[in-house]
Amino acid sequence: MNEITITELQKWEKNSYILIDIRDDGLVAYGMIPGAVHLPLEKLEEGNSDIIDTIDKDKKLVFYCEIGRKSRDVDGLDCLEGRDIYSLEGGYVAYVRAQTLDDAAREEKQHIAEESIRKKYHKQLFTPFAKACKKYQLISEGDRIAVCISGGKDSMLMAKLFQEIQRHRKCKFELTFLVMDPGYNRENRELIESNAKALGIPITIFESNIFDAVDTIDKSPCYICARMRRGYLYSKAKELGCNKIALGHHYDDVIETILMGMLQGAQIQTMMPKLHSTNFEGMELIRPLYLVRESDICAWRDYNGLHFLQCACHFTDTCTTCHEDGTTSSKRLETKKLIAELKKDNPYIESNIFKSVENVNLDTVIEYKKDGVRHHFLDEY
Repeated sequence: MNEITITELQKWEKNSYILIDIRDDGLVAYGMIPGAVHLPLEKLEEGNSDIIDTIDKDKKLVFYCEIGRKSRDVDGLDCLEGRDIYSLEGGYVAYVRAQTLDDAAREEKQHIAEESIRKKYHKQLFTPFAKACKKYQLISEGDRIAVCISGGKDSMLMAKLFQEIQRHRKCKFELTFLVMDPGYNRENRELIESNAKALGIPITIFESNIFDAVDTIDKSPCYICARMRRGYLYSKAKELGCNKIALGHHYDDVIETILMGMLQGAQIQTMMPKLHSTNFEGMELIRPLYLVRESDICAWRDYNGLHFLQCACHFTDTCTTCHEDGTTSSKRLETKKLIAELKKDNPYIESNIFKSVENVNLDTVIEYKKDGVRHHFLDEY
């Protein structure tokens, strides 16, 4: 099977080929190459050729995955017999890396991104961000907040929203935009730096060897990686004089966590809007995107033509997101799809899931745990 680079592809006539994205739904949600069609690899392997059959046989088929490994696996599939097929070298990541801007373009992109937060997406983004900060008391006078940036859409938007709310000057607090490099390759680190510069986010980068530490772990590497990352972020933030770290988990992360806790973990729990650190005295974790919908984050990203890496680790082809609850990306994606199906019959399903952990009636709970101690209803029956 032939491989083709982004540079070589750009020299082809636009109507001579078609791009086919074979990643799963979770990765596609973070962005696609413009003009591409989505056909998951598993469907191709099952012999699903409906989309292929609609494409002119004279057109070249250029397949891409996240980093260029899995797209090579389409070679030899029966449904592609007789077609002129290629694999995009470096995959979607290579495309994202190729999006470079000069200084003038960066300044314009920053201005448009900020204006879109103040006007077009004010109701969808800034309003729920500010509401969460007020409702859960996430920002206090004199705070020094480490805004933790992974390089993805959620944390980058969170940084911009923090800049916007600080501009309103209703509460005096300081911000440090903190990026941990857990072992990125040069290109991925440069992409994070480039996006931060384009959006006017003055990042502070520090390094760790987390990727190397978890590279040989077979069981739950993403869980262990996420836990280690949080520890390093707490430590560095405290060293820099911060008293809080802010993470980019949003509303959809919250409701998925609630439902997965019930279906996968046999427990009722939620992702809290703020937490006291158990290992770093005086430190807190806050989640200011707690009421922001993922679809609105994606809309803002696409409106501004922004491209972010979803995951830059060694498990990129199989990792949809790095979560600390021990669930696999496939389980979280299943839950996301389940919620979407339930929403077809009940448009309030998402808010009902969210509110369910605000309306817990302990009189109807058989057993619950508080501060590590179990309480049974028969104790006070």
